[in-house]
Amino acid sequence: MTGEEVTGPAGPKILRLLYFAGAGFICSFAINKWREIERNSLLQQHQKQRLNHQLSESRNDTVQKVVE
Repeated sequence: MTGEEVTGPAGPKILRLLYFAGAGFICSFAINKWREIERNSLLQQHQKQRLNHQLSESRNDTVQKVVE
């Protein structure tokens, strides 16, 4: 046997090709969705850090004004 398939009806070959294409589509969709979730998570973390930094600066400014 040379590793080639025995020729038969074209139906199963086309069906396997469609399964393969569908699996590729699903995997691509899942990878893109995961990247989007990760990106949104990082953006939220950066926004929280910026907000905390701004709040700490405004508190420091208030304390300095009261002391003066």
